[in-house]
Amino acid sequence: MPLHVPPAPAPALRSVLAALGSPTAVREARTPALRSAQGPLSPEHPLPVHVLDRGGPDGLTPTTRLAAWRFQIRGAERAVAAADTMLTPDGWTFSHFFEGPYVASTELALRRAEAASTHYQPRLLSIPELYMLALWLHEDTEADASTGSPAPADLLVPLAPAPPGIAAHRPHQVAELLPVITTRITPGPGPLLGSPA
Repeated sequence: MPLHVPPAPAPALRSVLAALGSPTAVREARTPALRSAQGPLSPEHPLPVHVLDRGGPDGLTPTTRLAAWRFQIRGAERAVAAADTMLTPDGWTFSHFFEGPYVASTELALRRAEAASTHYQPRLLSIPELYMLALWLHEDTEADASTGSPAPADLLVPLAPAPPGIAAHRPHQVAELLPVITTRITPGPGPLLGSPA
């Protein structure tokens, strides 16, 4: 099993389990697949979601910050939705359920990464200004999943839908893809805008 999935914070997992166990939370979720799912639902593959920011000393060097922990919500045969948690002053708590193309795309990318021979720690990297989400395969499997930036030898697998000119589900070394991403991001101070689901 080449993927070393980092353990999510226990309060994050508990909050997702509580939301799944709440008929009100599931019924009011804007996810038809979640509402109509038959059988038990379970949170799987906790992934830290890091957001790429322009936060270096020059305002142009990208840095990352942990924004969420995301769980794939699995039905009988596949992931039917995802759940995000967020950090509050009281700790990690459930944020929302969602569905859409990134759920299936994440599941496919994880399955392909599992079949690889190299060991990785999986994470998600959000590039909001490009409306892009990528599976970030970090080579340091023992690293603290809540910190760090992509290393040159790490892999980024853009999830579908990917921005024009960037192939979805094609693994790229960070050293190869990050310069392409940073040239597309408009220079300027402050965090990047927008957020893919």
